[in-house]
Amino acid sequence: MTYRASDTRYDSMQFRRTGQSGLKLPAISLGLWQNFGGTRDYPSAFEILSYAFDHGVTHFDLANNYGPPPGAAEELFGDIMARDFRPYRDELIISSKAGWGMWPGPYGDLGSRKYLIASCEQSLKRMGLDYVDIFYSHRFDPETPLEETMGALAQLHRQGKALYVGISSYPREQTREAHRILSEMGVPLLIHQPSYSILNRWIEDDDTIGACGELGVGVIAFSPLAQGVLSGKYSKGIEGTRAEERNSSINRRALAPKVLAAVEALGKLAKARKQTLVQFALAWVLRRKEMTSALIGVRTLEQLKDCLGALDNLEFTTKELTAIDAAVKGALLDQRPAT
Repeated sequence: MTYRASDTRYDSMQFRRTGQSGLKLPAISLGLWQNFGGTRDYPSAFEILSYAFDHGVTHFDLANNYGPPPGAAEELFGDIMARDFRPYRDELIISSKAGWGMWPGPYGDLGSRKYLIASCEQSLKRMGLDYVDIFYSHRFDPETPLEETMGALAQLHRQGKALYVGISSYPREQTREAHRILSEMGVPLLIHQPSYSILNRWIEDDDTIGACGELGVGVIAFSPLAQGVLSGKYSKGIEGTRAEERNSSINRRALAPKVLAAVEALGKLAKARKQTLVQFALAWVLRRKEMTSALIGVRTLEQLKDCLGALDNLEFTTKELTAIDAAVKGALLDQRPAT
């Protein structure tokens, strides 16, 4: 049966301008990190992605190494593009990245021109695309001149293989420098993708978010739920959860008793607003004017529906914000990227 997108797909989603660009993104975007790898079958993946698009989620975020195994998420997304989403390509924002380890040897990691350009070419083949809408430098590489990394992004932009370019997990000064270098090349820095949540506020602490606002760069937050900690699912321990796996990427500091106690307190504040803790946490991230979108990751359709419910109440009173700060005092995680 041929997929036909819902006629009401734009009725409930809120769209926000990305910095000072002409591009708008949905307030909720869907990332394919970890949950759309080799163990995900086509029907369940399509169920989630099609429901997202039917409800206005036009932005799907990937990277070369998303899986597991690396590349699997892009391959699966490529299958969905070919079989179901192809007629809607011009309604979709598809992003990819390079910067973390992808293949053996010295040319499959970090920020060299060799790696970024080769990786983008591979990503396009895996997804069956002529271009991605956004291509990111996935992390700052202190060993490669920033001019080289930004030059690779500029080259992909000029070749039409990336309509826009962005950076991820760059601290404030490196963000400013990346913006300057790209500007001198005549290429705008569209967007920054940092980690950000109620528990992880490094972009406020070093004012990366303020720099983005000043420079006209959009911001899209990844891990707005602190990798599930702000869903409350770890309040009774990690048994039976992804955190129990030996190779789990979840920061064990986020499972410390003081953090889980803070999460419990936040849950009570969420209940007072008639929101789930997930909706409450997403709304908090989206409260700032610099924030273009919150990037969610889900394993199930029910999780996706819960996240989309955040759009029903995005406003906070000063009293509520003060109560949130009090609830997490002493439990904040310092997850700023290395430089």
